[in-house]
Amino acid sequence: MKISFTTLGCKLNFAESSALGKALLERGHTRAQKGEQADICVINTCSVTDAADHKDRQMIHRIRRQNPNAILIVTGCYAQLKPDEIAHIEGVDYVLGQNEKFRLEEFINNLEIPRSRDHEITKIQLSPIREIDDFYGAYSKDDRTRCFLKVQDGCNYFCSYCTIPLARGKSRNPSIATLVAQAKEALQGGAKEIILSGVNIGDFGRSTRETFLGLLESLDDLGDLDYRIRISSCEPNLLSDEIIDFVANSRHFAPHFHIPLQSGSNTVLKIMGRRYTRELFAERVAHIKSVMPHAFIGVDCMVGVRGETAECWADYVDFIESLPVSQLHVFTYSERANTRMLEMDLEIVPLKERERRSKQLHAISAEKTKTFYAEHEGFEATVLWESSKKDGLMYGFTENYIKVSCPYDRAKVNTFERITVPQPDSANIPDDTQE
Repeated sequence: MKISFTTLGCKLNFAESSALGKALLERGHTRAQKGEQADICVINTCSVTDAADHKDRQMIHRIRRQNPNAILIVTGCYAQLKPDEIAHIEGVDYVLGQNEKFRLEEFINNLEIPRSRDHEITKIQLSPIREIDDFYGAYSKDDRTRCFLKVQDGCNYFCSYCTIPLARGKSRNPSIATLVAQAKEALQGGAKEIILSGVNIGDFGRSTRETFLGLLESLDDLGDLDYRIRISSCEPNLLSDEIIDFVANSRHFAPHFHIPLQSGSNTVLKIMGRRYTRELFAERVAHIKSVMPHAFIGVDCMVGVRGETAECWADYVDFIESLPVSQLHVFTYSERANTRMLEMDLEIVPLKERERRSKQLHAISAEKTKTFYAEHEGFEATVLWESSKKDGLMYGFTENYIKVSCPYDRAKVNTFERITVPQPDSANIPDDTQE
């Protein structure tokens, strides 16, 4: 059967969709090409905000219009959190929870294709997420230059605003030996860059009594291979100075960090249930910059949560402006069912004010990114060239995540090249597009 995959949300979702698709192709199914009608459409959803849920619903309707006769299967975080809501969307045939997603091959092989779409067949298959101990490994192979390696899943933090533990379950991980084998397989398959992905990757080792630092040390020693590794989002309380120092002195890890802040107000951080203060966050950033002055630092920021008073917001903005970070990833708070924040008697930020605050942080982010790029003009760096081509140009990123371009040369695709960072081109400076 011809199968199409549509993935929304985080890189972890993309890695999982890639692994699921690979398994189906190995069993004789084919991937529906662009513009081609599929027999089965799988939509792997995100549910980090109300905006994400809205995008999921839009995509479900779009895929149904494009493939009117296909079986439509919806899975992912939105499916785990709101299965009944999805089941009532016209055209959805099956809703699979997070655990059921990894039995997709078995499910499809036993699937009965309805003779008529007039027959209502929506079915929900869902397991209680907090009872799941299994870890399903995955890495993305869709881009032969870059590979997203799933090293951890789930979260035990239960921040007051967040539903991720309800959508992804408890923190769990495979062994270091398993991940080393997968990383080697990806590199031997042609990948040159590995991005370590997960929900709370700094919590690695909870299932296996190993450590995140131990994982990094093992991945830095994969033999005589030409590669580099990036660490995705890591909580500031788990990003120890020891880990930062290791990255600074490693052979293969890029000077690139992504650290969730969420608020620059200690008052709001406490309301959120975060496990650090802004002072600790500032210490982490300062230490990174002291041992890796050229490091790119991306920061997750949330705006408009309950309890974020005008005074807290002013404190937040002042703190953000003081940090030597490179880019902000801005999310606007939306009320999520089954979160503790809804039970708190707190000041509610009006929607218009949330929007204004979001725009303010986006503007700060743009300036910080432009400054970072400008500071690195003339800097010696190594770029990994990608296969994409636009207007006769090819693109790539340096180790510290500066996007550069040059005239397209097919021989350069998926190769490293030592360059001098040119004068910043506004077309290459990425905007924060999280919203």
